[in-house]
Amino acid sequence: MNLVQTYGNMIKKYAPDHPRVAERMIKTGLALELFRTKHLADRNIPAAWRYLNTYAVGEVLAALRRPEHTVWANIFAPVEILQCFDVHTLSVECLASFLSGFTIENYFLDYAEDEGIAPTLCSYHKNFIGAVDSRVISPAAFAVTTSTICDGNVNTFRYLSEKHHVPSFLLDIPDQYSLEAEAYVVDQLRELIGCLSDTFGKSLDVDRLREVLDRENRSKESYRRTLSMMRTKEYPSTLTMQMFMLFANHLNIGTPEIYDFYRMMEAEVAAAPEFHGVNIFWVHLLPYYQETLKRYFNGSRDYQIQGLEMSLDYMEPLDIDHPLEALAKKMINNIYTGSYERKADMVQEVVKEIRPDGVINFCHWGCKQSSGGALILKQKMEEIGMPFLILDGDGMDRRNSHDGQIRTRFEAFLEIIEAHKHAGNSMETEDMGRGEPR
Repeated sequence: MNLVQTYGNMIKKYAPDHPRVAERMIKTGLALELFRTKHLADRNIPAAWRYLNTYAVGEVLAALRRPEHTVWANIFAPVEILQCFDVHTLSVECLASFLSGFTIENYFLDYAEDEGIAPTLCSYHKNFIGAVDSRVISPAAFAVTTSTICDGNVNTFRYLSEKHHVPSFLLDIPDQYSLEAEAYVVDQLRELIGCLSDTFGKSLDVDRLREVLDRENRSKESYRRTLSMMRTKEYPSTLTMQMFMLFANHLNIGTPEIYDFYRMMEAEVAAAPEFHGVNIFWVHLLPYYQETLKRYFNGSRDYQIQGLEMSLDYMEPLDIDHPLEALAKKMINNIYTGSYERKADMVQEVVKEIRPDGVINFCHWGCKQSSGGALILKQKMEEIGMPFLILDGDGMDRRNSHDGQIRTRFEAFLEIIEAHKHAGNSMETEDMGRGEPR
């Protein structure tokens, strides 16, 4: 048993009768991890990834230390507005992943189910609910979510807000863009700003919001340039680092620190050596703990993740002269709003542009949109002759992961990629659905 598991078992030991002790142990563990990322991180991992790692851990620790200055949010919430109120943003998926990093997710999952939460609910949400309901994680000062993509998301926020008396706000996002839809969302944003002002005792500085949007635009421009270089550049990372991109392109987009991260990454990729291995474009969540995938991708010079579709869900420039309208357009035109075809079309266009060697769609257990749309995406990849693999598993619950099955299918997929490359990309895409490869 390694040190993390031992520490996690200690947290679970104290959690039932001494939840505040367990909470302090979590914060102490994060403080130690923050020290490690600053001073003892693997120097074979590029500096930009190490910087993002430290930033992400620090943000989660700050949110837990100061719940009175923290907002629970989903990753599609208008975090640009939240930044102007000087609060920390903590998402369901983010906190659940960090708790899983302590190997304590099973305690909170079981706690949630024991109190009546449906076993079929997404494990990220069950983990978050169990952590708050068990009183190990203190409630935040405010909560904001959107109707985008996730059916369980709205109910999770409503449940926690009512049970723990956390003021909350739901942004209802229309499926299709129109001027009327934009105005509808802008009115909601104005109402949200009023609620935030009442909760945190300050007004929105519109000029500051414009500065945030300007940094967001420049960050995305930098990432576009980086992504175009990634096919031929060796830039090792880890599954965890890739998931930390959600801090960069969602939860903290527009901050000075994230703008620095993107510029650092762009410079490092431009100066990186040539890459002659296998590039993968990843769709949906990454099971950071999965042994086979860790062995192939963590720190590898032969296999690397070229990009994630979640990092590219909305890449259009934001109109800084009309910030609320720009944020409304961003939420309405996000690839996760409306039908799955919007996302599938975007992935197809990105894949045609950046030309990875293969695409993997990870269907996270409990995430109905991912599993339901996988065959649509498969068809889109077949149209352009791109090797495509569907992997089933759980993004954070180790009990729902079957390494043997994932290893067999993933390694068979790599063989197809190698044959595809050897044939000069002239092969037809193999059928890599949930059955065995043909």
